[in-house]
Order: sequence, then C-alpha cells, then structure tokens
Amino acid sequence: MSNFKEKPKKFQKLKNKYRLVILNDDTFEEKISFRLSRLNVFVAAGLSSLVLIVLVTLLIAFTPLREFIPGYANVMIRKQGVENTLKLDSLTTVLKQQEMYIENIRHIIQGNPIQFDQTTIVDTSVNYGLITNIPVEEDSLLRNMVETEEKYNLFSVAGSTSGNNISSFTFFKPLKGIVTNRFNVKKQHFGIDVVAPKNEAIKATLDGTVIFAEWTAKTGYVIQLQHSNNLISVYKHNSVLHKEVGNHVKAGEVIAIVGNSGELSTGPHLHFEFWYNGIPINPEDYMTF
Repeated sequence: MSNFKEKPKKFQKLKNKYRLVILNDDTFEEKISFRLSRLNVFVAAGLSSLVLIVLVTLLIAFTPLREFIPGYANVMIRKQGVENTLKLDSLTTVLKQQEMYIENIRHIIQGNPIQFDQTTIVDTSVNYGLITNIPVEEDSLLRNMVETEEKYNLFSVAGSTSGNNISSFTFFKPLKGIVTNRFNVKKQHFGIDVVAPKNEAIKATLDGTVIFAEWTAKTGYVIQLQHSNNLISVYKHNSVLHKEVGNHVKAGEVIAIVGNSGELSTGPHLHFEFWYNGIPINPEDYMTF
C-alpha cells in the first residue's frame, strides 16, 4: 500500500506550480513572471525539440543546403559530372589523333617514315592461323563475267592502260587490322586476309559503282566495286552488305560489316582483292594495313 501511495505523490510533484520571476536587479521591480510546472516544462521542451527537428528536416529536403552535406550530392550534378568525364575522354582521344596527324605531316615534310597506330584489338579466342581462302570455280566464272561484259565497264579508260596508271591514285584503307594471309599468285590466293574485331565497318577504297552484292556459298556476302581505269575491288566474307548493285559510293563510305560468312571462313575477317585490267594485283603495294 505504501508503494502505491508513493507513486501518485511523485506524479503529483510534476503538477506542482512554480513561479518564474524576472526582476530588475537595481530596483527589484518585477518585470515578467510565469507560472510553471515540471510537466509544462517537459511538454514545452519536447514540442520545441519536435518542431526544431521538423524544421531542420524540411530545410535540408527542400533547399539547396542539402548539397553541402557530405554524400548528399545533387543528382543533376552527378549526371553532369559523368557527362563531363565522357566528353573529356573523347576530347583526349581526338587530341591524341590530331597530335599523331600533325606529327605524320611533319614526318612527310621532313621525308621521315610515317608513324602508324597499331593499337588494333583482336579477338584472341579465334585461331586466325586456320583462316584459309581456297578459290573455287564459281569465283573464277564470276570474275570472268565481270571482266568481259562491257555493261559493267562503267568508266571510260583515260590515257594509257599500263599498270603504272593506278600508282597515282590515293587509296582509302577499307579496314584497319592485321594481315594474316598475303597475296600469293602461285597459291591462287589473289588477295589478302585482314583480321579485325566483329562489327567493324568496311569502307570503299575508291570512288566507284557496286557491280555485285550477293551471297555466295563459299565466300558468304560479297560486294564488288568498279572503279575508273578498269580497276575492280572485291570484299568477301562480310556479315552485312550496306549497298546494292548500281549504287555509287565515295571513297571511305561504309559498304559492309566484317563477318565470318561462307564455307571458306573460319573467323571474322575481310578477304580483299584488287583486279586491274583482268589481272590480280597485291593491295599491299598501294596501302598499309
């Protein structure tokens, strides 16, 4: 019973009234007075703390002050930072290319050898040494048809028809990669095999007109271009052809995508041929891969 009576007494103390008086220290005149209790003080302090917490939360959530809190950055600022990083990387790459371009011009002016960027990425999971290209009868018949039919001679032959005519041409490299199988007439390999990553773009080496763009069983998707001075370029084993027969293309324009099509292909690469006046010539004599 005594414990039960003590608890109400302790609770009753919270309700006991007290007076808070503010006096003038010189005249002892009463300026302000408050009647308080412990319970009122606790309630007022709790409500004040709650209001302060709510105000601070709203201030952080809906004002720019939150950006000064570590780890609470603005989403737009983060996005802009990522974009700036990508732009900086692209600008760095372009700057390196421009520096190499200027350096090569300087070498050309001084008569020094030109520097080439050899940072070609090659798929190491493919054994490129097994890539072979055995000529078949269908290819020979197709070449004979293209070379003999007058309707495919889309350009007039200007001047002499000697092999020195094309030495003055500026050829555009159709693909950047590694040459794994070179031109060899004795082995009836009338072109070169250039290995490159998948989905790499193949470009026209000169201005010309598409005279053949079809699928063949042995060499997959094949596209052939007729150029001036009876020069024909052939691109084999493509995965996709971007041009059709009759289309006129400019040098450097994308005409196909590197692939692994045809029975004679064992990996993604381009088989590239040059034919001049019906005679195969080595592409490496006119451009560097």
